[in-house]
Amino acid sequence: MGSLNVNLCGIELSNPIIPASGTFGFGYEFAELYDINKLGTFSFKGTTRDPRFGNPTPRIAECYSGMINAVGLQNPGVDKVISEELPKLKACFNKPVMANVSGFSIEDYAYTCEKLDKEEQVGWLEVNVSCPNVHGGGMSFGTQPEAAAEVTKAVKAVTTKPVIIKLSPNVTDIVSIAKACEEAGADGISLINTLLGMRINLRTRQPVIANKMGGFSGPAIFPVAVRMVYQVANAVNIPVIGMGGVSTAEDVIEMMLAGATAVEVGAANLVNPYACRDIIRDLPEVMEKYGINNLKDIIGGVK
Repeated sequence: MGSLNVNLCGIELSNPIIPASGTFGFGYEFAELYDINKLGTFSFKGTTRDPRFGNPTPRIAECYSGMINAVGLQNPGVDKVISEELPKLKACFNKPVMANVSGFSIEDYAYTCEKLDKEEQVGWLEVNVSCPNVHGGGMSFGTQPEAAAEVTKAVKAVTTKPVIIKLSPNVTDIVSIAKACEEAGADGISLINTLLGMRINLRTRQPVIANKMGGFSGPAIFPVAVRMVYQVANAVNIPVIGMGGVSTAEDVIEMMLAGATAVEVGAANLVNPYACRDIIRDLPEVMEKYGINNLKDIIGGVK
C-alpha cells in the first residue's frame, strides 16, 4: 500500500484527511460511530472568547448540490472549551487536534489563541478570518490584506504553535491576502471557507434562513476551491490546506495536485457521518488506480 503520510507545519499526519471546523463538533460525538484516530486530525468547532448562542433559527437549509448555513459560531466560549470539551476529547482522540478560533476584534483573536496555545492537545491554531455568518467579525478581517496581516501578527506574538489562517473566497484577490498573511508570520493557509449565498422560499416569499444570507458549501463549490487552492499554493511558500466541496478520495487527490498539503472535509460530514472514514479507506485504491505511491509526491503536481 502507498504512503498516506503528510507533514503539516512540522507535525506528521498519518493521512491528509481533516474534518473541517463546524462539521465535526469536538470529535467525541463522532467517536461513538467509529475510531476517530483514523483521521489525520480534525479542526474542532469554531471557538470565541465568550460564549455564543448563534443566529436565530432556521439557520440551515439544503440547496442543489450543497447547503446554506448561518449558525453564527455557536460555542460555549474558550474557557469551557478548555475545561469541559477538551477533557472529553482526550478520552477518545490521542493525536494533536486543530483549534479553530474566531473573533470580533484583534484582541479577541489574540486572547483566545493565547489560551488554546497552552493546551497540550492543541497542535495547530486555525484562525478563521473568513466566517460570513456573523455581524461585525469573522469575514471582515479576511477581506483586506492589511486586516488579515494584523490578526496574524497579533496571534503570532502570543503563541508558539503553528498558526494557520483560514481565508474567505468572498474576495476579488485571494492571493494578495494569503501573501500578506505569510509575510506577517503565518505558518500555513487554509481555504476556502463558504461562499456567501441566499435562497428564497417561493411560498412565503422570504429567505430560507433567518439570517437572510449564509455560507454556501457542498460539492457545487469544489471547482472554485480547487482554483483558489492552486492560485494560493503557487504564490506562497507555506503549506496550504484545501477544502470546499470535498466528498471523495478522488477529490482529495485533485486538491493535493492543486497544491494542498492536507485536505479538510466539511459539508460531507453532515450528509454522511462516516464520510472521512470512507475517504481514508478509499485512498489507497485510488492511489493505486492513478499510479501514486506516496501522497507527498503529488502535492502541487500541477504547475
